[in-house]
Amino acid sequence: MPDTDSIPTAPGGGLVPLPLSIDGPGRGTVRLGPDTALAAAPGTEDTAHWLRATLGAAFGLPLPPGPGEAADTVALALDPALPAEGYRLAADPRWGVRITGGGPAGVFWGAQTLRQLLGPHAFRRAPLAPGQAAVLPPQTIEDGPRFAWRGMLLDVARHFLPKDGVLRCLDLLAAHKLNVLHLHLTDDQGWRIEIKRHPKLTGTGAWRERTKTGHRASPLWDERPHGGYYTQDDIREIVAYAARRHITVVPEIDIPGHSQAAIAAYPELGNTDVIDTTALKVWDTWGVNPNVLAPTDTTLRFYEQVLDEVLALFPSPFVHLGGDECPKDQWKASAAAQARIAELSLAGEDELQSWFVRHFDRWLADRGRRLIGWDEILEGGLAEGAAVSSWRGYAGGVAAAKSGHDVVMCPEQQVYLDHRQHASPDEPVPIGFVRTLEDVYRFEPVPPELTADQAAHILGTQANAWTEVMDSQQRLDYQVFPRLAAFAEVAWSRLPASADRDYQDFTRRMTVHYARLDALGVDYRPPGGPHPWQKRPGVLGRPIDGAPPNV
Repeated sequence: MPDTDSIPTAPGGGLVPLPLSIDGPGRGTVRLGPDTALAAAPGTEDTAHWLRATLGAAFGLPLPPGPGEAADTVALALDPALPAEGYRLAADPRWGVRITGGGPAGVFWGAQTLRQLLGPHAFRRAPLAPGQAAVLPPQTIEDGPRFAWRGMLLDVARHFLPKDGVLRCLDLLAAHKLNVLHLHLTDDQGWRIEIKRHPKLTGTGAWRERTKTGHRASPLWDERPHGGYYTQDDIREIVAYAARRHITVVPEIDIPGHSQAAIAAYPELGNTDVIDTTALKVWDTWGVNPNVLAPTDTTLRFYEQVLDEVLALFPSPFVHLGGDECPKDQWKASAAAQARIAELSLAGEDELQSWFVRHFDRWLADRGRRLIGWDEILEGGLAEGAAVSSWRGYAGGVAAAKSGHDVVMCPEQQVYLDHRQHASPDEPVPIGFVRTLEDVYRFEPVPPELTADQAAHILGTQANAWTEVMDSQQRLDYQVFPRLAAFAEVAWSRLPASADRDYQDFTRRMTVHYARLDALGVDYRPPGGPHPWQKRPGVLGRPIDGAPPNV
């Protein structure tokens, strides 16, 4: 979509996500210029810093400190009568702009709204012309989120995204009022976080010799070694950068499945009485891997040591431990695993996995943290206090909520952004069901069969970006956007029931939002289909025909 010099005059200026209420716009304009001051009450300093770095750069504004009651001022303040993430934005030519939040996060989300109201140029890093005006229509906006957990999973294990790409992702989440980055740090194809006590996790586990191109059935290979990892200082920087944007980074260390990279680095972690684990390398293809962790005390102690370092880096109250797609064949064949089942009087391999998860649930709880895992952790009995990421559909989340456990809804049939966006053969590496922009916009995170008390256990929702076939930032952009904008509105706004949502209004607002994405350099999928350079002819995918099941 082309950029535009015009300032939107429609109510809300084409805001995405849609606010709770908009009073205006009124007559005239509010103009921010070289004399406009920025007044930051205690508790709003991070937002003031962000405004100077973004709006100051985009329009060449110094935004010096000034008194909050003066004219021509952007004033930031707190009002505990508002919800913690709620805000009120009032723009008036008589004084300028006032953003009041229930807490520091609310002020920040109000500042994001101000940026949108100032037009696409507010998303650039330098002014396009000297003296370019920063103007918006007079109006008052009252707003606040529907869900506390508004997240996106970023898989950096399958294809590594360098640190600057993660920081860019955090900026894009913040621009859409999303507040959780679920960072999938380990898998069969790579280990992406430095653990000082176990250096071979990155020395060996962060690199694979080659990579399958496209779906696992594809005959194509990228013969270049692929890898990379974040040092502990990189992680500290990512977490601090996120915190200034009121985003929580939730780390995921996947156990007991999806662990071949760790076993390749430390063969004693695998089922050594079943296979020769010393022959394993970091996996170079995709799918469900049979090589899983051994349920031994050695493995437990190893991952406790890993998590000791993870907890020191991530202040998130939740730690994601995966628990998904763990084939039990090696445990069935392992004398050591069968002996552990007998020792613990377990009913079988499912309960053995439950024992494994429960161990770390207690371990995390003793350190003031909470375990969250994929819905397979329900099998064999859910660990007390654990929360569930419901990915295989709604059913796992419904069962967990009815049992009193907290849930993040992220069903693959609805909000897996690696799934294709159109049935056209031009879609690059088509995976899964067709999930259009409208499909995502009509996604409803709360299943209707839950009572009000049960629905209160739905912490929120999350869109997942698995990167098996996303081997660059461009590919990631294409799969994630513009659908993440629709998802953000589902997570933030109090929309009507799915069938009653005004998708036409959303698409009208998106015509403005595309220009913002252009200014940010996002290589999104255009509404009319992929650009020629976005296609990947000849790379095999795995499209699934028909509508996805509602399970």
